[in-house]
Amino acid sequence: MPATALVRLLLLAAVWGASFLFMRIIAPQLGTVPTAFFRVAIACLGLLAIVAVSGAGWRFHGKLGACLLLGMINSGIPATLYSVAAQVLPAGYSAIFNATTPLMGVLIGALFFQEALTAAKLAGIFLGLLGVGILSGAGPVALDAALLQGALACLAATTCYGFAGYLARRWVSGLDSRLSALGSMLGATLLLAPAFVWSAATQPPASWGGWQVWLSLLGLGLVCTALAYVLYFRLLGDIGPVKASTVTFMIPVFGVLWGAWLLDEPLSLAHAYGGALIAVALWLVLRPSVVRPGKPA
Repeated sequence: MPATALVRLLLLAAVWGASFLFMRIIAPQLGTVPTAFFRVAIACLGLLAIVAVSGAGWRFHGKLGACLLLGMINSGIPATLYSVAAQVLPAGYSAIFNATTPLMGVLIGALFFQEALTAAKLAGIFLGLLGVGILSGAGPVALDAALLQGALACLAATTCYGFAGYLARRWVSGLDSRLSALGSMLGATLLLAPAFVWSAATQPPASWGGWQVWLSLLGLGLVCTALAYVLYFRLLGDIGPVKASTVTFMIPVFGVLWGAWLLDEPLSLAHAYGGALIAVALWLVLRPSVVRPGKPA
């Protein structure tokens, strides 16, 4: 992997790890739909400014519709699901569940995109699910309906990410990463706008939050979403969807550290056990295939 791609990967992991911290601050105050909507809407405005200032141009080469649909799958739906999880799960937990994205990608690739499913990958999937199970059943959060709801929301979000990685390779390959990110955020904003209007009219939050909530929203939208998706689409073009998805392996480290450092969330052996199993699972899934002599690669 090129050094520049590795730097982008680490930066993206740190930025996305912080997103769970911001959502943990915002979602309990504003609720699920407002948090998700403001996240993608602020990101969309930030990306409009980035494209305008950087001179990337506005030529989508007929791929704007694909970008809009991809944004709904890759941003709009997962942003809502992670906002649901943020109301019941500590930031570190959401980050570790997010690390199952490559596992979902392997299953989706085998089921829908004719990707090879090897014995090592299959073992990695089951080991990763075991790690998620241990993480859910141990640690400072009691195993109850709320925890299961948050865990299922995170896993549904990673399923969306798994599909989106393959779809991005097919739909927006060759498009400038800034335009890909802008189109995606615009699609996510269009998807969530009606739900936000309905939510604000029928069940407005008791409080729209103070300066801490809105500063967190700016950080979540501009840094953890707008900048992050520019980096992500650049990585998709540089190293492909499978390697790019390994960013989720490093996100739990940053997510747990941000939560422990800034929110005083407790650390437990559950993080170590579940994280270690997921780490081994990802190694099995993402390690290079061994080519036997006399057989084609």
